[in-house]
Amino acid sequence: MPTEDLPETFHVTTDEQLRAVSSLTRHRIMAVLRFEPATITQIAGRVGLAKGSSSYHVRLLERAGLVKVVRTRKVRGVTERYYAMAARAIVLPDSGAGQPDVLMRHAVADLEASPVDGERHVRMAHLRLTEEQFARLGERLEALADEYRELSDPSLPDVSLAFALFRPAPREQADGGSK
Repeated sequence: MPTEDLPETFHVTTDEQLRAVSSLTRHRIMAVLRFEPATITQIAGRVGLAKGSSSYHVRLLERAGLVKVVRTRKVRGVTERYYAMAARAIVLPDSGAGQPDVLMRHAVADLEASPVDGERHVRMAHLRLTEEQFARLGERLEALADEYRELSDPSLPDVSLAFALFRPAPREQADGGSK
């Protein structure tokens, strides 16, 4: 199943789905399947896991509805399954107050695991914006990410883009109420 045939979004709504996407290993498996279907052997090679571990994690993702078998073929009497994402984008629920943001934690872990000598563009900017400017910037960032997702070519090396636009907690709240 080519990625253009996939539904646009899959909304994570159950505890089982949330547990499935909360694992960094499963996050990396989903990244492998983002553009093209792959077998357990191919996934294991790309993620750097044993085939048994890859199979376990893919089964959890499949049971949660996040990935699915899109093709099978017989190879020397064994049925080889090709897995793909269930949708082009996975939408996570907002994390509650004081709860970790799973998506950003995975992004930071991927950044920390990336080659230090490779080209990286990392920047943090503290801004002061009106509500309208804040909303407009959020829309522009999402549109830019969507534009480049459309340009993605599965034959090219993986590139990750993560951004977070948010209003930080008031200083008193962030410091736990102490001054």
